[in-house]
Formats: sequence, structure tokens, C-alpha cells
Amino acid sequence: MSRRYDSRTTIFSPEGCLYQVEYAMEAIGNAGTAIGILSKDGVVLVGEKKVTSKLLQTSTSTEKMYKIDDHVACAVAGIMSDANILINTARVQAQRYTFSYQEPMPVEQLVQSLCDTKQGYTQFGGLRPFGVSFLFAGWDKNYGFQLYTSDPSGNYGGWKAAAIGANNQAAQSMLKQDYKDEITREEAVQLALKVLSKTMDSTSLTSDKLELAEVFVSSGKVKYQVSSSDSLSKLLVKFGLTQPAAEAS
Repeated sequence: MSRRYDSRTTIFSPEGCLYQVEYAMEAIGNAGTAIGILSKDGVVLVGEKKVTSKLLQTSTSTEKMYKIDDHVACAVAGIMSDANILINTARVQAQRYTFSYQEPMPVEQLVQSLCDTKQGYTQFGGLRPFGVSFLFAGWDKNYGFQLYTSDPSGNYGGWKAAAIGANNQAAQSMLKQDYKDEITREEAVQLALKVLSKTMDSTSLTSDKLELAEVFVSSGKVKYQVSSSDSLSKLLVKFGLTQPAAEAS
């Protein structure tokens, strides 16, 4: 039945589905997992890097985490070329707001403006939806620390803990069980790494398969910090998440 209605994004099926948008969400299910956790003193983002070949030169820049403005960062799951377009759009919008009003753009307003762009690509003929989901982490003076997700349909929502990408349902149910309201940033890092270790497709968790970024306030300023490979290795040892690799050797 779907074959008659999935040729373009602008046609609803009799069941009320936009199949192209649903297929875009399906594509994200094959991407590396990303997890975001809101804590009382910051926001933690953890992403799984898919290493497709040993011959690939490992990138010195991050693959899953991107800084949008001084107070907002995001984690990505899906088609990276699509994500780059949207990240650049978000960066321009954030700078325009700062230029006009001399203050940082509120996090939700930035997320909403980006989602408006995504929604436009589901409503007009000749376009396809962006095959990418985001986790936005940020801080503003209105609501403090915030975590949002957005998907190809242009929907967004605020979360205390969220997962996107492969095995996101399993990760989400684990987060639902283990998340506490007054969690600290260090506990949030531990929880995110634990959940990722149990939902990743690979057997062992190593620092070259991970990216960890944090948004927090230090000395009155919002900081965005990406953990180095060395500090990630130390964290994995500290939280006891490296056993599978040790057993294999």
C-alpha cells in the first residue's frame, strides 16, 4: 500500500502517514547512538563513533559533537552531510540574534527556528527531509540548563535524558530506570557511558569509539568541553567499563 504514497513528501497516505518522513527517521536508526543527560550542574552528551575500517585516518575534529554558540552544543545521529547544513544554519541564526540583541539566543528559540527549517522540507514538493536527528544541550538565563531532541519531521521536545540513533529504544528504557532528578554531572557521565556500553553493537567500549562533551557553567561563564581520548580512557577504567576488552585478551 505504501508504494502508492511514498514517492513524494507532500502526500499523506490513507492512514495519515508521510512515508518519506518515516523513512528518514528509519535511516537515523542505523546511525551511531548519541545520549544526552541533564544534570543539576550541566548537560552531558555522549556519542558512539562508527569506525567502519581500520584503514581510515581518525579525525582530529569531533564527528558527533558540534558547538553552535558559546552556550549551545549538539550531538548528531544520521547523515552527516545533512547535519552540516543544519549546523551552519543554526550557527548563523545564533550570531544574527547576538548581533541584533547583544545577548545570546535563548536555547529553545534556536532549536525552534532550526526545526522550522526542517519542517519546511517535509511540506514542499521537490525536497526531501533532512535525514538527521539532534540532541541540543545548552544554558540560558531564562531556564538554565536544557536538553532538547529534534527529528526529521521538525518536531522537538525538552528532555531530562534522551537517546537517538541505533538501539535508542533500549537506551531510553535504561535511562528511564536509572535517571535521578538531582543527578550531578559526574554521575550523568557515568550513567551515559554505562548505557552506551550496554546498547552499542560492538563488544568492548574503548576511547576511540566514543565522544564525550559537556556544557557547564564555570566562573560565571558557559563552557563547552570535549573530553580527550586519554581522559575518556581514564573515565572508562574509573567506572569499570573496560572489562570486555580485558577478557578478550
